[in-house]
Amino acid sequence: MAVSRKTLFMIFILLAQTLAATHAEEAPPSECGSETGKCINKSKAFPLKIIAFFAILITSIVGVNLPLITKNVKALQPDRDIFTIVKAFASGIILATGFMHVLPDSFNDLSSVCLPDKPWHTFPFTGFVAMLSAIFTLMIDSIFTSYSQNKNSVENEKGNTNGDVEIANGNGNAHSHGHGHSHGHSFVMAGDVASAQLTRYRVIAVVLECGIVVHSVVIGISLGASSNVCSIKPLVAALCFHQMFEGMGLGGCILQAEYTLLKKSLMAFFFATTTPLGILVGLLISKSYRESSPHALITEGLLNAASAGLLIYMALVDLLAADFMGRKLQGSIKLQLKSYVAVLLGAGGMSVMALWA
Repeated sequence: MAVSRKTLFMIFILLAQTLAATHAEEAPPSECGSETGKCINKSKAFPLKIIAFFAILITSIVGVNLPLITKNVKALQPDRDIFTIVKAFASGIILATGFMHVLPDSFNDLSSVCLPDKPWHTFPFTGFVAMLSAIFTLMIDSIFTSYSQNKNSVENEKGNTNGDVEIANGNGNAHSHGHGHSHGHSFVMAGDVASAQLTRYRVIAVVLECGIVVHSVVIGISLGASSNVCSIKPLVAALCFHQMFEGMGLGGCILQAEYTLLKKSLMAFFFATTTPLGILVGLLISKSYRESSPHALITEGLLNAASAGLLIYMALVDLLAADFMGRKLQGSIKLQLKSYVAVLLGAGGMSVMALWA
């Protein structure tokens, strides 16, 4: 009986050790709990968040509205070289935002030790979601552009047919009719090209804003919910720089889209207020929100990955490639070189911001 008790006791000890070891392996690290450390100070963080709210709001308003306000300045109109160079600079900002800020944030979130190994550490979800986002953006870009161009072509053909009928009815001279038809056909072709380009600008403006808004919501909530004074200070400066020039890039796209005043105002409003509203939401949920919790990490990581794919696609395909392969820049090596310098300066400046935020 004594041997039996001893054996049972040894088995119990072994089971206890095994369970303890298993629990230790599955338990999340200490950094996955509440925020701790000398930089965590809610009372000091609150006024910094209020400053961030107004600073980011003001810089966003200035950035997105600057191209719209200065459209009547001759040197800054879309057909001028300076507009092309500034747009290239802003495109570099957007490209670096995707590569140097949003994508790394997603990698960090989805590879966090606070998430279980399966499935988050066994499959590259960030790259997968970013890839799908880029393909989905291409689908929207292509389908919407095709639909709009086909619709405009049908309308132009109807207008051209009506014009031919009017010429035939108004003049029995066959030569005059042929001459009128030739001019009318040329006018329609020119109208088709202009309409197609305008459609592209409008698609670019809408899709680009969607990508920016997604990222802005995520970063705004994270900032508003954080109590880390050490990270808030540099983040505010980086976001002001980012919102100013990213807004200029979006504002240039909105200007080229030739929207009505109401649509321009609405798009500028949504861009300017998204991050500040995210900060307010973060403040409201700061008591229950934990940026290192699995739910927060997964949500932020997936949204950032989707936003990164969209921003990288837009910056490379719809902004940089479209401009550099377009007629204006292809016709001037000098302007190309200036624009490349602008792209490198924009991307470089935003990359430097990654040292602090």
